Amino acid sequence: MVDHKKEVNKDNELTYKVGVAENKNARFRRTMEDVHTFVKNFASRLDWGYFAVFDGHAGIQASKWCGSHLHTVIEEKILDDETRDIRDVLNESFVTIDKHINSELTGSSGCTAAVCVLRWEVPDDISVDNINLTQHKRKLYTANVGDTRIVLFRNGSSIRLTYDHKASDQLEMERIESAGGLIMKSRVNGMLAVTRSLGDKFFDSLVVATPFTTSVEITDQDEFLIIACDGLWDVIEDQEACEMIKDINDPNEAAKILVRMALEKGTTDNVTVMVVFL
Repeated sequence: MVDHKKEVNKDNELTYKVGVAENKNARFRRTMEDVHTFVKNFASRLDWGYFAVFDGHAGIQASKWCGSHLHTVIEEKILDDETRDIRDVLNESFVTIDKHINSELTGSSGCTAAVCVLRWEVPDDISVDNINLTQHKRKLYTANVGDTRIVLFRNGSSIRLTYDHKASDQLEMERIESAGGLIMKSRVNGMLAVTRSLGDKFFDSLVVATPFTTSVEITDQDEFLIIACDGLWDVIEDQEACEMIKDINDPNEAAKILVRMALEKGTTDNVTVMVVFL
């Protein structure tokens, strides 16, 4: 098994490497509605990272806007109060973005979202200018709506850090029905397969933007993250995807392998895969 880990050196080399691959899947899709974003040294902090994949539907407006702006909203909220739990920041940011899309953007597009913030947790009494990153904990915070998924490969096993918000999920079915909606053919009001998203103004009272969030400490047992839309996960299981790339030492090549396998296995959706070596 290839060791993807590395230490921050005196030249401030990042401790993570990011690779991305995407394919419109022209056999089944006329347009590409996926968008991805990666920001290194996020929030102007050494070795922080922001990673996100958005899967649009009913147009690209929502996913494109999120890809361009969500990280800025999150960064501003972090810098406004750096004592806040990042999960609360992510939750508030998703709700804020949803309101903006529904009030400001034309059309009725929406998107699923999977977002990661990777950062170092630093004691309050240590100056940012004097951080020795190897002495402090690295934390990963995630948030998602819909069925775009984040999977962590730890000690040979896949760990899903997201929750698939689908109309076939029992808890989501109960929430939709209690809000006055109907689930028909595993779709909200017979139309939308996901039960949480950003945008989708016509379903606004039913399809909410409140994300599922997690916080996990990154350790030496953690090798990489896979962040991908359902174009991958519809045809490849979490552990299977991890096994496919565990011996690859280039994140771009790893992402390309997963996209290629999704197409070979017959996915009918756009495919976007981001791989982050930790």
